[in-house]
Amino acid sequence: MSFMKDFDHLKIQMQDVASATNNFDPTKVIGRGGFGKVYKGELSSSEGQITVAFKQLDRRLGQGNIEFWKEVMMLSEYKHENLISLMHFCIEGDEMILVYEYACRGSLDRYLNDSTLTWIQRLKICDGAARGLHFLHDPKDTQQRILHRDIKSANILLDEKWTAKVSDFGLSKVGPANQAHTYLVSHAVGTPGYCDPLYMELGFLSKESDVYSFGVVLFEILCGRLCIEYHKHELTKILVREWRRCYEEKRLDDIILPGLKEQMDPGSLKSFSAVAYRCVKKAREERPTMAEIVKELEFSLKQQPPILEYVGHPVSYQRKHYRCSMNWFSLYYDYTHKTEWEYGNKKEKQFGQFRRK
Repeated sequence: MSFMKDFDHLKIQMQDVASATNNFDPTKVIGRGGFGKVYKGELSSSEGQITVAFKQLDRRLGQGNIEFWKEVMMLSEYKHENLISLMHFCIEGDEMILVYEYACRGSLDRYLNDSTLTWIQRLKICDGAARGLHFLHDPKDTQQRILHRDIKSANILLDEKWTAKVSDFGLSKVGPANQAHTYLVSHAVGTPGYCDPLYMELGFLSKESDVYSFGVVLFEILCGRLCIEYHKHELTKILVREWRRCYEEKRLDDIILPGLKEQMDPGSLKSFSAVAYRCVKKAREERPTMAEIVKELEFSLKQQPPILEYVGHPVSYQRKHYRCSMNWFSLYYDYTHKTEWEYGNKKEKQFGQFRRK
């Protein structure tokens, strides 16, 4: 394959991979999936030692040259702060290894039901992932549109600052970006529960297929759970239809993660849930573009009040009113510091004790 020479600058030797992973030490494994295993390790660079992730593709699980080189080509050409970065690759004998930037917090699916992940953090993660997908769908510097085909919370990684990074491009498809609508006929692939039903039924792939999958992720963020239920490793239920019905019947309170609504401004919830619902509409023409989704998520973020700080701690979440000098203001406070901040039942506060974050 002559095109491989175009990527020689990214290639590293197997001895470097083996050294970084301590010969694929099981204690270095940080993830597993349908592709194989992911190891954490360190490589030398011009800036010193850097921590990276090594994805070892397992041919026994159906991973082959096509998926491997597709990932290399996609991530070497498409660069964005909300796409995972490909650092290197290694291909020797039967080994195929991709080397990525290390997203130390892992994948989003691990945090869906984490009550410490705030509503504002969730909004920012969604906004970042949406920006990454918008870049793929409407790139400015290339004539190619990328359709991911496997958007799910497990494929959205998080770095130290909780920045969202869209990952796993092995199933992606390329189409022309100079058309209002790009339709590709392909064998339906992806993850049950996240796939556009029309794509699964007819095999017609479009950017609206990715939009549907992203809408499922938005509902997962809101509900604090995966969209699928398993029993004894068997898929038993897909929740998207139920979530859609709850929105239509104005019963969002039935599905929102307990404790999350208290953190939300009503306007923020309204705009977020509306765009999530539009994404999972049955009719593709009724779904928003990724550009529209980014705009709506930014609006939802703006609906949230600024976070305040009190004696060095973040003040957030439930709205309470306190008298400050000559006026009233809304204070959001964290239950874990409630006693310290309220000083028992006293509600008189000095305005100077608070500052905008």
